[in-house]
Amino acid sequence: MRGSSSAAKWSMPDPVRIAVIDSGVHPDHPHIDAARLLPGFAVARDGVVTADYTLDRLGHGTAVTAAIMEQAPDALCLPIRVFHDGLRASARALGRAIDLAVEARVDMINLSLGTVNPTHAPAFAAAVERAVAAGVLIVAAHDAEGQPCYPGSLDGVLGVALDWDCPRDTYDVRDGIAHASGHPRPIPGVEQRRNLYGVSFAVANVSGIVARGGQVNALMSDVATLVPQ
Repeated sequence: MRGSSSAAKWSMPDPVRIAVIDSGVHPDHPHIDAARLLPGFAVARDGVVTADYTLDRLGHGTAVTAAIMEQAPDALCLPIRVFHDGLRASARALGRAIDLAVEARVDMINLSLGTVNPTHAPAFAAAVERAVAAGVLIVAAHDAEGQPCYPGSLDGVLGVALDWDCPRDTYDVRDGIAHASGHPRPIPGVEQRRNLYGVSFAVANVSGIVARGGQVNALMSDVATLVPQ
């Protein structure tokens, strides 16, 4: 849309749109701002897509989304549910979810998940290339206890590793990998050690910080150079 120079000067930037591929989200949770949720999707193991069937029955996706929303208070989150009866999904469902996020024209994809099975790497690499070509930044778990995770360890992805000494409101990039705290948003009255924790929340923290700091385009340029041409 075109406008006068004065209008452009005072216009607000569009909020960052983040697809959260996980177990869905519970919109009534006190840490979730339902007004900042975009209509999402559910993807079955066979890749079949159902619109708006995103209610979280596991809690993981809600906690991940809450961490992102806390870190990036202006961002919009689009839930894509691939975890249904437990924290497991097929490679086909995950690949389809990435493509759905790209089709929905998000700016970022948060993948607080991954597989250590390298046989899935080629299919995930193709999905990553499509996302990069569309200008979408993927943030994902780089490794699990030292084993490379896919797609998080692939070229073109901002991989995230744990650093328990890192404050929750920042991250540190070393050797091309973002290191961040694995603690989620605190729950009043619950000790930190009794809350959820792990690389899932390191990924969520990085996604939120990147969105809040307006770093999406800069990081997208960096990771795009890592995709084979």
